[in-house]
Amino acid sequence: MNQSNHEILLVEDDSADAELTTRTLQKQRAAGNIVIARDGAEALDYLFCRGEFSKRDVNHIPQLVLLDLKLPRVSGHDVLKAIKADHRTCCIPVIVMTSSNHEDDLLECYRGGANSYVTKPVNLSLFEETVKQVGKYWLGFNLPPPNSAFESGNQVKRQ
Repeated sequence: MNQSNHEILLVEDDSADAELTTRTLQKQRAAGNIVIARDGAEALDYLFCRGEFSKRDVNHIPQLVLLDLKLPRVSGHDVLKAIKADHRTCCIPVIVMTSSNHEDDLLECYRGGANSYVTKPVNLSLFEETVKQVGKYWLGFNLPPPNSAFESGNQVKRQ
């Protein structure tokens, strides 16, 4: 799974979870670039090239979004809704990775267009194995949407 050209947007406010996720994905060479957004507002700014990311190339779309639900400023549910509601981002696979196993969260995420819902284990080695398997499937086996899925008059390039 040496797909070092993949970009992942990791939306995670817990620095330990972000560090372990990043380290695990880098160890298996699953991603060339992992961008970490510490809250929902920062994630949306990154995806839609707003605020501090206004100079980011809008044509570079992340291969995958790993999304926590319980986020400051803008919730993960609202981030998911915004991603799936916009033609520029609706085809990006969004994997919800959360500590919540509440049925309401699960239902809301799948109704909102989540591609997968993964409960983060508390045990560190199980957490690492979970991230490894998510990366292996979504960046190794899964075929991503074609570039044409992101076109809206401009040629959009995946990173």
